[in-house]
Amino acid sequence: MIRRTVSLVALAILCCATQASAQTLSEVLRFLMTNRTVATDDFVRDAQAANAAGDAVSGSLLIDLSTFPISTSAGGFTYRLDPTLGISVRATDAFDPFFTRRALTPGAGQYTVGVSYQQSSFRTIDGRALRDGTLISTASVVRGQTDFFDVETLTLRLQTDTATFVANAGVTDRLEAGIALPMVRITLDGERHDNYRGRDSLQAVASSTTSGPGDARLDARYEILRTSMGGVAVGGQTLLPTGNAHNLLGTGKISGGPLLIGSIGDERTSVHGNIGYAVGGLSNSLEYDGAAIFAASHRLTLIGEVTGQRLASVGRLTQTIAPNPTLINIDTARLTSTNQPIMRTVVVAGVRWNFRSTWLFSANVLRSLTVAGLNARWTPTITVDHSFGQ
Repeated sequence: MIRRTVSLVALAILCCATQASAQTLSEVLRFLMTNRTVATDDFVRDAQAANAAGDAVSGSLLIDLSTFPISTSAGGFTYRLDPTLGISVRATDAFDPFFTRRALTPGAGQYTVGVSYQQSSFRTIDGRALRDGTLISTASVVRGQTDFFDVETLTLRLQTDTATFVANAGVTDRLEAGIALPMVRITLDGERHDNYRGRDSLQAVASSTTSGPGDARLDARYEILRTSMGGVAVGGQTLLPTGNAHNLLGTGKISGGPLLIGSIGDERTSVHGNIGYAVGGLSNSLEYDGAAIFAASHRLTLIGEVTGQRLASVGRLTQTIAPNPTLINIDTARLTSTNQPIMRTVVVAGVRWNFRSTWLFSANVLRSLTVAGLNARWTPTITVDHSFGQ
């Protein structure tokens, strides 16, 4: 919720600093981007650049929520009928990776429910710092010089907290289906400052917190080949537009596509790879995942993963320089965006621990290897799963 605070003292000291009265998160971002005071004498170009930059930040947040890894794994208790014993037994000591699918399905009549919690506190966007007041939105410079004499900067503190509820079912011995519904909370605090020849003044303040369901995920996989050393499966995933797009909780568009899954290894050590393609949403994307897992015991699995995607066309922040139409030898720098393909890659390390019966506790941490989009230093995730049916 945005609070309007205007006082005579602040008015005198901060040179008429303003505060947003918008209601949605996208409106708050647009307010911070468009409330410019640097004399550019080109309102149309200012508005175009500000809108483009605001759309890029909003798009980066939506991409993060819709494509950033969210653990939707069924945990990994897998069972197969042992013909010699006449009962179902665990097929492997190792549990599932966090985000990479393995070819081995849980088995007929095996069900899992779980919840995961993930927090991202964003520090950069497209390699630009968000929190230290160095993100330049508009600035004026004498042509041929490098130092701005009038510059407006943004400070954005942006955090997401996501609790994802997961349910998976072994429909047959080879077919699994599942659903995941994220509940998202987004917190934004922003300021806009103008520094004119060394004198700093606050131009705008805005804050907003929104929460609700994100976009639900439906997925399925079918094991088409099974050997003693691994297997191959095919799958697919659909993202449903259940999140509020105006509050940046969802994309407002359906997306999805096929997935090819391969696994190789034994009961304790194995590697897994996925490659898929998704259409719709904010951008078509090529997705890839790889994982190595090691069962330290029948209750503890160590996991390392690499996951990423190539997005076909998204907005990335950039800076443009254009002459001031009325002031001689003065150029204006503006923060705007450009559409281009981007690559995003994340590494993951963590453990799964079978602490009781068929209950699993999982913990991992994510680290981005690329600068595109919004990035946090570290993104921790914890998960609790319960399997039943065997």
